[in-house]
Amino acid sequence: MDQALIGRRIVVPETREIEVLAGILERHGASVIRCPLVAIRDVPDPAPVIAWLQRFIAEPPDDVILFTGEGLQRLNKLAGTARLLGAFVATLGTARKITRGPKPARRLRELGLRPDLPVDPPTTAGIIAALSGENLAGRRVAVQLYPDNPHTELLDFLRKAASSVDPIVPYAYASAVDEAQVADVIGAMAAGEVDLVTFTSAPQLRRLSAVARTRGCEAALAAGFARTRIAAVGPVVATAVEAAGGTVAMMPPDNFHMRPMVNAIVEALA
Repeated sequence: MDQALIGRRIVVPETREIEVLAGILERHGASVIRCPLVAIRDVPDPAPVIAWLQRFIAEPPDDVILFTGEGLQRLNKLAGTARLLGAFVATLGTARKITRGPKPARRLRELGLRPDLPVDPPTTAGIIAALSGENLAGRRVAVQLYPDNPHTELLDFLRKAASSVDPIVPYAYASAVDEAQVADVIGAMAAGEVDLVTFTSAPQLRRLSAVARTRGCEAALAAGFARTRIAAVGPVVATAVEAAGGTVAMMPPDNFHMRPMVNAIVEALA
């Protein structure tokens, strides 16, 4: 592979696929600073999720909104544990499947299913826009959400439009590396010692901002955002970057995965 990123210092806050992303960047010659910000965990109490799965099967929804591939994977895992997997997948096949972004679509394909309504743009606002022109009266809607977000706007919209709404959050976020390492990365950004940060999820931005508040280095984070170029894997993450005070310099134009993000980085920095 070419050495287009040789001499570039790049922070990678990814957790689950950190070595995949870091490895691609390193093969392009980058020096990678690994700083996994957010860990994904099973929910502390699986009982509410299993109860949701049982309702899903007993009273099949007309529509199911899938926010994340991780969420669908966790639902499959718990369905298997509760001996409900076959019934869950069969019921999922009968509902209209509304997906936000490529990851839940990919998980559906792994189950032999496909999205019925891929939302574009893949955002909460995109979901609301896609459904605003439809008559949802009398329809039952199941919603797989992600943690650390009340999703008030979407749930309020659905509760006004549909006959019933049944949301579930099937996994939890936790801190990954300790605050001292995160604060060190913020300091390096503020000092101009980092060329690029690659954000792949909105919770990474929330953890970064939270550490800056608790460690008293919010000014350093603002300076770091001003001095460091930022790559986002897609529009949801780009929105989170802007909310945290940063500006996205690089993002894939239409295929929101890590490899297209790296292609955008190489094109911009080579």
